[in-house]
Amino acid sequence: MSEFQTFTMNFGPQHPAAHGVLRLVLEMEGEVIYKTDPHIGLLHRGTEKLAESKTFNQSIGYMDRLDYVSMMCNEHAYVLAIEKLLGVTPPLRAKYIRVMFDEITRILNHLLWLGAHALDVGAMTVFLYCFREREDLMDCYEAVSGARMHATYYRPGGVYRDLPDSMPKYKPSKWHNERETRKRNEWREGSLLDFIEHFSESFPDRVDEYETLLTENRIWKQRTVGIGTVSPERALALGFTGPMLRGSGIEWDLRRKQPYEVYDDLNFEIPIGGNGDCYDRYLVRIEELRQSTKIIRQCVDWLRSNPGPVMLEDGKVDPPRREIMKRDMESLIHHFKLFSEGYCVPEGEVYAAVEAPKGEFGAYIVSDGANKPYRLKLRAPGFVHISALDEMVRGHMVADLVAIIGNQDIVFGEVDR
Repeated sequence: MSEFQTFTMNFGPQHPAAHGVLRLVLEMEGEVIYKTDPHIGLLHRGTEKLAESKTFNQSIGYMDRLDYVSMMCNEHAYVLAIEKLLGVTPPLRAKYIRVMFDEITRILNHLLWLGAHALDVGAMTVFLYCFREREDLMDCYEAVSGARMHATYYRPGGVYRDLPDSMPKYKPSKWHNERETRKRNEWREGSLLDFIEHFSESFPDRVDEYETLLTENRIWKQRTVGIGTVSPERALALGFTGPMLRGSGIEWDLRRKQPYEVYDDLNFEIPIGGNGDCYDRYLVRIEELRQSTKIIRQCVDWLRSNPGPVMLEDGKVDPPRREIMKRDMESLIHHFKLFSEGYCVPEGEVYAAVEAPKGEFGAYIVSDGANKPYRLKLRAPGFVHISALDEMVRGHMVADLVAIIGNQDIVFGEVDR
């Protein structure tokens, strides 16, 4: 028999399957990995430290750039922490809007994960299918905030503005004539809520298409069944949250166990796996796509019949409307002070967490009574999951390593905070 040579190999950070800037130092015998050393920090931009020199509201936009495919969920945790410090509660309509966009964000995240994971493993068509639906939801982000990705839409006390009555529309071009353009704009003739309702009606059929391509595909199952298996006990000990934990069979979801906003008033189920391998985590996320659609539909129905304010009427936290500011000196002062100095919050420390698409995303803020955090610490799920990579890949081959990295759904903005 030929003897295997033990050698050390770099995987990344320029590897297409490294999901950003992950560098792994692999110790291998032939194709089999027996040790993995993740090297991180190549994307570090000091978000937590920068927040100490910026007012509370100025750091909301930095949250979008952490896990840059779970934008509004990151904002949500940070804004909830500020609201706890301030002791304020946003209007009910704002809570429903936040929950609806949290679930839109969950679908956006899972679509990119599914497309990229399938592409890593060798299935190209799914990537194109997922981005077809992702494009529609990006238009919802743009309609409500003006930005396709980094929305900065949530605010302490509510959301930036109410849902718009119109959607961005396609225009005729040399690629699409007027007739084709009218067909593309069929869903866009009404309000944002109309568009989201149309999407929620058609999306389950799209998920069926993804499953037709993958779920019983024998190559997909060969690449994911029994790969990266984590027992329920180890998943808990390693600090897993989100689909990584639920894939191992533990029904833990902050939306149910520690409800925030209006999740305790909504009807949805928490999918769990049984084997804790890559295939089970895939099935959990697929079912989450369906459950998120169900939540979005309930939010749309409630928002249609319940108009109201979406922001606290408090000049110390929320800027006054422009028409009021133009004719009222006190409102002008509030506006100037809010954007130049921000607002001061009471002394204390607080932790707030949300069930982000990748797991528990939390913000721990220490306040000394000033207009900016004394200290900000973010609890990023991807950072915890990547620490378990060595244990998950031992005894597997390099091709399996690619499947496990993709299945963890790592985004490095939140790892290298």
